[in-house]
Amino acid sequence: MDTSLMFLVSLLAVAIMYSIVGHGGASGYLAIMTVFAVSTVYFRSSALILNLFVAGIAFISFNRGYTIRWRLFLPFLLPAIPMAFIGALVHLNPGTYKFLLGIMLLLALMRLLYRPSREYEVKPPPGVLLSVAIGSLLGLLSGMIGIGGGILLSPIFILMRWTHVKETGVYSSLFILCNSLAGIAGLIPNGIILPPHFIYWILIVAGGGLIGSTTAIKFLPARYFKISLAIVLLFACFKLLIP
Repeated sequence: MDTSLMFLVSLLAVAIMYSIVGHGGASGYLAIMTVFAVSTVYFRSSALILNLFVAGIAFISFNRGYTIRWRLFLPFLLPAIPMAFIGALVHLNPGTYKFLLGIMLLLALMRLLYRPSREYEVKPPPGVLLSVAIGSLLGLLSGMIGIGGGILLSPIFILMRWTHVKETGVYSSLFILCNSLAGIAGLIPNGIILPPHFIYWILIVAGGGLIGSTTAIKFLPARYFKISLAIVLLFACFKLLIP
């Protein structure tokens, strides 16, 4: 298969898999770009813009099934938005960027493989100070790396039992959407650099997001996508973290 076609197919698979769980897929797109040796100058801007389309579609789908509990969510979201903007202003050298990206992809891999053994009782929301601290940190990391942060937010919500597993989709997708917008705004002063034919990337992931959040899960078990995506993430982490 032609390399360009393989790249687009990989983007489609990532968009489908991530949108199934309410994520935009930035960490997956970064992994794909790493595997296919795309220049790092395109990483943050490309991943954040692709996030907007997929997370937006996922939010529309998940918002129909769950009501957002703003008392839980706003203390995480409000500080994350300005911190994502600040994080996007930070210029990282290639070595530091690759290391941080590798760590984020490892977290993404663990999130994909994590599966609670049974449904659990949801606990009350955490204190405001703790929520603000977590949201600020996730926002800063999101802006620095070029992800929306949902891949980090949802495992925290699940592991701390602040939401049910499927319910995290509506929170992570909105978190990603807002942080991606803030991150893009933070990139504007230094210029947003996009690869050639980027419109095709957008069309591919938008289609994948629509498929993943509406019909794909009915026809193809998600575990097959998880296995494929886990292999890609593992390979990308190996390339980033091991000289």
